[in-house]
Amino acid sequence: MGDSQYSLTTFSPSGKLVQIEHALTAVGSAQISLGIKAANGVVIATEKKLPSILVDETSVQKIQALTPNIGVVYSGMGPDFRVLVRKSRKQAQQYYRLYKVFLKIHLVYSTFLFQCLKLYLSHSLSEKLPLLCRSSHSLGTGVRPFGVSLLIAGYDDNGPQLYQVDPSGSYFSWKASAMGKNVSNAKTFLEKRYTEDMELDDAIHTAILTLKEGYEGQISSNNIEIGIIRSDREFKVLSPAEIKDFLEEVE
Repeated sequence: MGDSQYSLTTFSPSGKLVQIEHALTAVGSAQISLGIKAANGVVIATEKKLPSILVDETSVQKIQALTPNIGVVYSGMGPDFRVLVRKSRKQAQQYYRLYKVFLKIHLVYSTFLFQCLKLYLSHSLSEKLPLLCRSSHSLGTGVRPFGVSLLIAGYDDNGPQLYQVDPSGSYFSWKASAMGKNVSNAKTFLEKRYTEDMELDDAIHTAILTLKEGYEGQISSNNIEIGIIRSDREFKVLSPAEIKDFLEEVE
């Protein structure tokens, strides 16, 4: 029996959860996205290659605000991303209705079971990512994990925060990270350029240069997206005019 014949919850003889491997392959073949944590904020950026010149670029948004103080970008399958954004926004709104404050990047879990500091939203997303996308058919129910990796940016009392969540449900805090096609080259470039005392404007320049490294063609304000959050704790997606200004500074 080949590895491909094993279900989501069954380990193959080679020690793999094959459906998770397929989801990671979908992420690895997608357009690149990256995030950089600066001294005074976080920047997330992504390619936005359209399938046709006839597609209205304003209808494609790969960077979304989950709350006023948290933003997210993805690599992978767009429909899966939209499902997770919708679920996360609903959860964040429920939190706001209960506590009358916007969801913070970090929450302390103070229950009888355990006390530890975790990224609330990433933790919740990490529980949702391996959940099953169900589709009824004559033979039963088909299942698969969500085919996206996410970079989540925010700002809290501990400063800027950047987390990456993978299809397996695992999540890690990063100073800078990338996902998608040519991820190895992108991470190598970030390792060379990143410094602890980097300011947000420098991080934006570095993000643009990283996207340029593996981009086929000419980078423009219409084929990339950039989102930032500063110490004012308000997430913002840069307009094409603002991105154009940063592109001119890089050149």
